[in-house]
Amino acid sequence: MKSFTVALIGNPNVGKSAIFNELTGSSAHVGNWPGVTVEKKEGKFTYLDAQINVVDLPGIYSLSANSIDERIARDFIVKEKPDLVVCIVDSTNLVRNLYLFVSLKELGVKTLLVLNMIDLIEDKLEIDTTKLSSSLKTRVVKTSATKKIGIGELKEAIFDELHYEQEPLFVDYGSDIERSIDKLNSLLNGTNLAYNKRFLSIKLLEQDPLIIEELKKLNKDSIIENALLEINSLEKIYPDLETEIIEKRYGLIEGVVKNSTKHLVSIEDRLTTSDKIDKIVTNRYLGIPLFAIAMLIVFEATFKIGGFFADYIEQFFGWSGDTLSQYIHNPLLQSFVKDGLIGGVGTVIVFLPNILILFLFLSFLEDVGYMARAAFVMDRLMHSIGLPGRAFIPLILGFGCNVPAIMATRTIADEKDRLLTILINPFISCTARLPIYVLFTGIFFKENHPGLIIFSLYALGIIVAILSAKLFRSTIPQLKGKVSFLIMELPIYRMPTIKAVLLHAWERSREFLKKAGTIILLGVILVWLLSSLPFGVKYASEQSFVGALGKFFAPILSPSGFGFWQAAVALIFGLLAKETVVGTMGTLFGGEDKLSIALPHLFSPLSAYAFMVMSLLYIPCIATIGVIYKETNSLKWTAFSVFYSLFVGWISATLIYQIGSIL
Repeated sequence: MKSFTVALIGNPNVGKSAIFNELTGSSAHVGNWPGVTVEKKEGKFTYLDAQINVVDLPGIYSLSANSIDERIARDFIVKEKPDLVVCIVDSTNLVRNLYLFVSLKELGVKTLLVLNMIDLIEDKLEIDTTKLSSSLKTRVVKTSATKKIGIGELKEAIFDELHYEQEPLFVDYGSDIERSIDKLNSLLNGTNLAYNKRFLSIKLLEQDPLIIEELKKLNKDSIIENALLEINSLEKIYPDLETEIIEKRYGLIEGVVKNSTKHLVSIEDRLTTSDKIDKIVTNRYLGIPLFAIAMLIVFEATFKIGGFFADYIEQFFGWSGDTLSQYIHNPLLQSFVKDGLIGGVGTVIVFLPNILILFLFLSFLEDVGYMARAAFVMDRLMHSIGLPGRAFIPLILGFGCNVPAIMATRTIADEKDRLLTILINPFISCTARLPIYVLFTGIFFKENHPGLIIFSLYALGIIVAILSAKLFRSTIPQLKGKVSFLIMELPIYRMPTIKAVLLHAWERSREFLKKAGTIILLGVILVWLLSSLPFGVKYASEQSFVGALGKFFAPILSPSGFGFWQAAVALIFGLLAKETVVGTMGTLFGGEDKLSIALPHLFSPLSAYAFMVMSLLYIPCIATIGVIYKETNSLKWTAFSVFYSLFVGWISATLIYQIGSIL
């Protein structure tokens, strides 16, 4: 069987991952949200006698290599040389989407053009695919991945195009620029770079930093100097040469689109339902209050609906611990099963319904297209105080998990903005902290607006992140600089299917269960072991190893209102994963059902809130620390993030407790 490699490429949020799933039978996350795919994904399918390996690349707008995801996509196409590049475009916005396609043709790769979301232009826009195909020198296929339209035709077209050669597409940049391109072409003839020579010449005129860097490695400084001479000469005619080159491409695209399409409705009727909703949702005065109300409703529902089911799970684990202990006669093994496994891991799993409910709401808001609007309305606030609005997109992703959120900073082109966003992201409350909030809120604030308490913690995380960014921007020399603007196309509102929302929520909740069976399990076993040693001491007493460890650190926490050793141990083991804070307390106190009796003897409502603030802001978990190091490639910035967050967590909890005690 013959084997081929096909790359899927396109702008963010055009449905690449949905088509990838339909082609390969995979279940990559699909969202109505830009930047969902941050790393390339691979799958395969067979067609007749061929095995087609499909690579889903991150969503990008151009091949300029300004951001990490653009470099990943361009490097793969240039260096891995796929047999075919399938460019997926949003049928509702052809002009903007075809810019990337034209860049691909200039690069000289074999292409296939997919007009996705074709169902959204039905009765509104007619596209003549024959004319479009002829103008762009490529085959065109219509699809709607969400409605499974055109997938069979797409597979057939991929197979066919693998066996045919294609004509190049020529963009005429005008006689002056073309002369410079020809001169640089002749100079590049002796170079050994994988790029198309015309593409290289144009990129040199656009002063592409990676192309210049590669030529320097080949000691081709003379070509770079000649390119600068050509740029200086052309800028006497075109003061902004890069913009002139971009406009030439758009000139070709607009002509092709005008010649290949026909609008079936008037301009007034083209005002879509999304436009009408956005007039309210993104309103200058209503946008942020509506976002706050939406999140408050989410947290109220998370606490109340999730709590209903959590009560039954709690009863099940309590019954299981009592029942199993009757059949285990060895005291040590009985303690391990009841206090360690059921008391520790069971205490964490009790909160699965709350996690699932939260993800159901967040998945719906993401898939329907609202979370992109949330980033948009917050951009105004952030930019008004001198912060990059682009940073808010990874911050919102941090509501789910800080690890992929930090990886999503790859879409930020400016390195200073990217580093800044990485450093403040751990302050955003991920769902791993939710079990801590639900546990303490359920015990200390059950009758006093529990949803509002949880909402205040999420809001506090955002406020601390924004204030930290402001502090870093104004005091750290490496982070000072001009604030970049947020440029983001808002997706069309789409009603997601129930199956898609359930699948999305389950995939994220499954990670919670995986952690319960791995990191959290190891953590509670370690806590149980340290609580049982040295032999002869009372389990989980001050004389045990874990008691000695907690007593060493407890005095530091006294000003925050929870200076007892159990709290210190829980926070230390929370480094493994934030859920382990709850698991550790369950192990020390004998299960979730015992916590509601034990904790009121140690915490007041004020110190309980201070403890939740400490859990929110102090050191990120190990996985987050690892990804900070990976993305910054710097031990210095990783250590800074750890110690800064530890200080902020402690000082915030202490201030809340001390000021609250005075009031």
